[in-house]
Amino acid sequence: MGRNYSTRDFFRQMPNALLARYFEVRGVLAEVDFAALKEARSETLFHAWLELPESQRKTMDAELREIHALSCEKGWSAIRDEAQWQMRDCPELFVEFVEKLSSLPGHEERAMIAFLEHPELWKGATLFCHADTLSYWRKRKGFPHKPASVHEDGRKALAESIRDYFHFTEGRGKNCVVETYRRDARDYFFAYPEDYSQQSVEWVEGAFERRPHNPAFEVIFIYSQSEGTLDLNYRGDRKALEPLQGMFATAILGLPEMPPDPDDERVYDLNPLKGRGFQFVYDPASGIQSVAIKKLRLSSKVVKGDRITLEADAAARSEAIFDLLDEVGKSVRLQTYFVTQVELTTMVTVDAKKPPKSVTVRITHPNSCSLKYDDVDLKLRQMLVDSGIEPRPSANT
Repeated sequence: MGRNYSTRDFFRQMPNALLARYFEVRGVLAEVDFAALKEARSETLFHAWLELPESQRKTMDAELREIHALSCEKGWSAIRDEAQWQMRDCPELFVEFVEKLSSLPGHEERAMIAFLEHPELWKGATLFCHADTLSYWRKRKGFPHKPASVHEDGRKALAESIRDYFHFTEGRGKNCVVETYRRDARDYFFAYPEDYSQQSVEWVEGAFERRPHNPAFEVIFIYSQSEGTLDLNYRGDRKALEPLQGMFATAILGLPEMPPDPDDERVYDLNPLKGRGFQFVYDPASGIQSVAIKKLRLSSKVVKGDRITLEADAAARSEAIFDLLDEVGKSVRLQTYFVTQVELTTMVTVDAKKPPKSVTVRITHPNSCSLKYDDVDLKLRQMLVDSGIEPRPSANT
């Protein structure tokens, strides 16, 4: 999930009382006097840990890595979102849950308490946190505002479509399973087709071996009924993107075929960014302090493949890129070029006690964006909408 993990550091960062609770539940390390251990001094515990049988440590190591991954702002956000859905029928219970965990000193405590006391939240929270670490989602708009079929029939139909596609086009995907979760007003679908067999180098009970196994690869769909949009994350051949979108349209939305996109799949309108007078629009309450253009890639309308890439120090002066454009415009007819990629540099306040965080946003024509789906990046996505970079259809269309 993107954060470096070591068992020794985990023991240092997690309060001893919570470590004692965790190991008590697992029925191990009863001989360790956690009350006598000094906080952040993990040597005694770590040595006792190393004496445990390998089979026990493997199981717990996987759990501790997940707890570590959710011991951050993204993890806490994912836990809250899953709790809000799970407790949707008892909003007062959700408020009590958030207040209780918010009062804890840090994210390590929040993650461990969620793991120990609310196991029903854990799987959804870990999947949301994982999805929040992924960038370069492919967005498709123009879907009718139909509810997604999140039940077994829809999931099974999508899994079968994905399995058949990859099995007959790439020779993998013999098996596939699809899991779905609700987050705010969005439906998340996590698909796991079977990948090619692999040989991995492993240590098994002290023996060094090469073992064949069948891993899964991952396809994630995020559907917004209110916006009529589908975001897709698939790290494979780009040729699979449109078929995967079509599978979702038929299996989950019950459409006879994928609806045509009136703008040739164009989600982002980048051409206005060539103008010096362009203004980024955002709510001051979002924490966004500034947005500036760092890089522009211009593609020729006349000669296919001709490009001009401009990069400026936007941190020193927000309009530096436009000075470069003016210089280039003295020798090149810029009206014969259109913007196919832009890189923005933004400053966002995440914690009032800390300096603003720098976030780079890369958008590529027609529908690729580097933003993720965590709290900060959702605010930046809204900035793209408010600024007209990601146009939304009117309520009457």
